[in-house]
Amino acid sequence: MLVAFIFDVDGTLADTERDGHRVAFNQAFAEAGLDWRWDVALYGALLAVTGGKERMRYYLECYRPDWRRPADLDGLIAQLHAAKTRYYAKLLAQGGIPLRPGVARLLNEARAAGIRLAIATTTTPENVSVLLEHALSPQAVDWFEVIAAGDVVPAKKPAPDIYQYALDKLGLGAEACLAFEDSENGLRSARAAGLRTVVTVNDYTRDHDFTGAALVLDQFGEPQQPFRVLSGASPLNGECLFDVTLAQRLAAKANPLP
Repeated sequence: MLVAFIFDVDGTLADTERDGHRVAFNQAFAEAGLDWRWDVALYGALLAVTGGKERMRYYLECYRPDWRRPADLDGLIAQLHAAKTRYYAKLLAQGGIPLRPGVARLLNEARAAGIRLAIATTTTPENVSVLLEHALSPQAVDWFEVIAAGDVVPAKKPAPDIYQYALDKLGLGAEACLAFEDSENGLRSARAAGLRTVVTVNDYTRDHDFTGAALVLDQFGEPQQPFRVLSGASPLNGECLFDVTLAQRLAAKANPLP
């Protein structure tokens, strides 16, 4: 019996990366007087690294070996990340980042069916809260029994730690849950925790390797915007929307083991 849905956030609930986090990072860099500038293509490459602070370190190591490091690089990165979170929250408050097709519908259907909801993400808890409040509902944070986010675990995706943390907080085994991801690193994280995983791709991740996913879709689907199946051993019976009934059938047929 499927008991809970565990969602990634960035790229899964909303297309937050290109026009959200990337823009906010650039605003934080400009505020600090830095000559760092992440364009769309560069940010796509940087997404190979999960976690904003880790992403900045990777950028310096691989793209800016010429940049002179301050004595307190950790402090600078923390300062930049805090500024980036502030700018990102402002973008969300302005309503510039809507949820992806079918997300609100699926969440509402899951709640009506008694499916427990959780989040497992490398983004900060503040980013999660602001997105849910402005893109879904002012009360949406309370819809999620567990919000596993940010630095609550030391190893970020593709390590399984964040999903294992969510499962522990839910008090459930992986066989009772279904994970939702958008990236290869996210899929690897969920699968390493033993979770069946549905992937919805976006522009940054559509060419990733999703081997092991139970189902790969372009999006969850709306009545006038049906999903497309990209890969997976599909148990479909003509559906065009990903809903709780399809999730239950998929969970029953998919192999939960990595």
